[in-house]
Amino acid sequence: MSARLGVLIATYLEPDLVARIAAVDARLDVIYEPDILPVPRYVADHTGTPRRLTPAQQDRWTKALAAADVSWDFDWQAPADLPARAPGLRWVQATRAGIGGFVRSTGLDRTDLTFTTAAGVHAVPLAEFAVLGALHFVKGVPTLRARQAAHHWERFTTAQLAGRTVTVVGLGGIGRQVIASFAALGTHVLAVGRPGRSYDVAAPAHSIGDLDDLLPRTDVLVVCTPLTDETEGMISAARIARLKPGAIVVNIGRGPVVDEAALADALRTGALAGAALDVFETEPLPADSPLWDLDNVLVSPHSASTVDTENAAITELFADNLRRWLEGRELRNVYRRELGY
Repeated sequence: MSARLGVLIATYLEPDLVARIAAVDARLDVIYEPDILPVPRYVADHTGTPRRLTPAQQDRWTKALAAADVSWDFDWQAPADLPARAPGLRWVQATRAGIGGFVRSTGLDRTDLTFTTAAGVHAVPLAEFAVLGALHFVKGVPTLRARQAAHHWERFTTAQLAGRTVTVVGLGGIGRQVIASFAALGTHVLAVGRPGRSYDVAAPAHSIGDLDDLLPRTDVLVVCTPLTDETEGMISAARIARLKPGAIVVNIGRGPVVDEAALADALRTGALAGAALDVFETEPLPADSPLWDLDNVLVSPHSASTVDTENAAITELFADNLRRWLEGRELRNVYRRELGY
């Protein structure tokens, strides 16, 4: 390894967190020029509003890329051209947990670059959203809001989440946190993972092959899987139809894992009690999607994982990985091309 390591910060990051990265090792040359990066629209926005660079600014960004051995996030201008624009680059620390679709669509999965993801960073906020989504419908929040808007006082009977069966599909860091969160609330959790794998989870573990048998027992289905060839369309119309009447669906994985049209039909007819959705087949969710107008749907604009402490958490992960890289140790959260995550 060379004596110096060029570390490019390719999306906006708070100055104190940039300083924390620079403090990891004296051999690091941190390259951070926020005035030529996209402007963040909210805290922990890793996309931002792109700037129109002057020729001089464009030259600075070109030189910054050329000096990078490691990058926090991808080139915001032309990620597919990253190998040519940053010929010395060897490793990219992504700011997202799921990058499979992105690296395949840009062709970066066909390069020799190492990618590490932000897997685990978003587990707690996503698990909180899953619990929120279940409680939103179990505790009758839509009814409460409607009656409040009408200034209508009438006692009614609600339900409880404790004692219900929650099926969690996808047993990575997010799925494991979801299991722990629901188990703490007294639910009966069923864990569903890839066939042939063993999982250290505090719930009965099942294979995807068992899912059809589990769905009729399921009160709350939480989808946590990444999008791969195997998971696309996994929660099909047939499987939605097998869900227990009045079940709730929470999707915090990826939109195309669930048949969205079939889900909307089941929600419209009342076969399902509700759905809390953070991800969709098409994003942004089209204005003509029926999901917008269904009272038993909670729409989140792919933001359930984004909390005000996210950048600090990813910085901690990146700092640890930088130490591992400098010491020749295995990195955390290495993206595996053969699995798609």
